[in-house]
Amino acid sequence: MTAILKTLSSFLAIALVAGCASKIDAPTQYDLGLLPPAAATAAPSLPAVSLADVNAPAWLDNNMIYFRLAYANQQQPRPYAGSRWTMPPAQLFQQRLKSRLAQAGGTVLAMSDAALNIPLLRIDMDDFTQTFDTPSHSLATLQVRASLFNGRTLLAQKSFSRQAATPSADAAGAASAFVAANDGVIDDLMGWLATVAPKK
Repeated sequence: MTAILKTLSSFLAIALVAGCASKIDAPTQYDLGLLPPAAATAAPSLPAVSLADVNAPAWLDNNMIYFRLAYANQQQPRPYAGSRWTMPPAQLFQQRLKSRLAQAGGTVLAMSDAALNIPLLRIDMDDFTQTFDTPSHSLATLQVRASLFNGRTLLAQKSFSRQAATPSADAAGAASAFVAANDGVIDDLMGWLATVAPKK
């Protein structure tokens, strides 16, 4: 009887520890938040575009929030253990871009719905990391390359990059700063689109 009670006590202790561990290990999730208010000034005239899925390198194709210690080894991206994006960075950027284009009066079609003579916008994401230049100071770094096609003809191509200082040296600070970095790149990209897309 004593042995049975000891065994039951052991199982209960393991179950309690496992339950506590599962609560502790649940990651904190972040996204880019709500859209900023539409600008009061007139937005540039945006063309209708077909938007391909944003491409990202394999190491960024997940929900991890990555940081680099530039003062130690800037070639090693490291993930936060207890924090995640709600979706991979390429999808976060794509969702934000579509919403901002629509907010500015543009028309965005998926590749599968693209009509003839609608230019195709392809975006490759090169970086989406928090970079620490010192242990207490970091920047959210976003780099993308945009290519605009008419059929198989390349109409224009440009790289866009923004950095934003993080309000704190942690994942929460990175998430906050990436809002500004994403919106800055999207502002630049929309201005570029207004000048290079074919006029109807």
